[in-house]
Amino acid sequence: MKNKILPITAVLVIAWGGMAMRDSLAQTASEMPVQHDDMDSHPGHHAGSPSDGAFHRRFEDADKWAKEFDNPERDAWQKPEEILDALHLKRTSIVADIGAGTGYFSVRIAKRVPEGKIFAADVEPDMVHYLGERAQREHLTNLVPVQASADAANLPEPVDVVLVVDTYHHIGNRTQYFARVKSSLRPTGHLAIVDFKADSPSGPPAQYRISPERVTEELNAAGYALMETLQFLPRQYYLVFRKRDS
Repeated sequence: MKNKILPITAVLVIAWGGMAMRDSLAQTASEMPVQHDDMDSHPGHHAGSPSDGAFHRRFEDADKWAKEFDNPERDAWQKPEEILDALHLKRTSIVADIGAGTGYFSVRIAKRVPEGKIFAADVEPDMVHYLGERAQREHLTNLVPVQASADAANLPEPVDVVLVVDTYHHIGNRTQYFARVKSSLRPTGHLAIVDFKADSPSGPPAQYRISPERVTEELNAAGYALMETLQFLPRQYYLVFRKRDS
């Protein structure tokens, strides 16, 4: 069931943080179902050691991953339209999809903000190249690919919403990373985090799953306050944060 959420001019952070994600943040917009095993096949930033609290993996060859990330069967459990409905995006919203992967969410957002922009950020160069080609192919002039780095989303201007989908567990040094993301959020902007529940049949290995309580604790330390918890996703939790008043 969806709880009410304050109207938010959307900011999609599908963010990564720290050196932990230097190799690939091909996610946010795309996280594919995987069984409980040693590796998961969804996008995200990966690099570094497990000591940074992140699950690391590279996502090269965007054409190959697009078949999984954009598989229509994913829609049944990911519920992308419902996730975006809850953000209450305006036609003029400026959004950041950090860890955009092949554009699973970015393309949908572009169509919802025809007078705004969607910055589709990823650390994997091949994903960024693919996003540019896809935007041109689908005539989405407001979809702007962004080459992110290991410790910064490199957003070219402040955004209204940051969405991070199925990517939070890939980010290393999360508190520091999201503290930096705050500077790219407009004063009334919001950060939305979607990630896997402990009992989800898909997602990263159990030891890399992060509870919503821990997410809230880490983001509180980074300067955010929890606004809403939405509970309509079968495999994931959905948390929305605002910048905490200093």
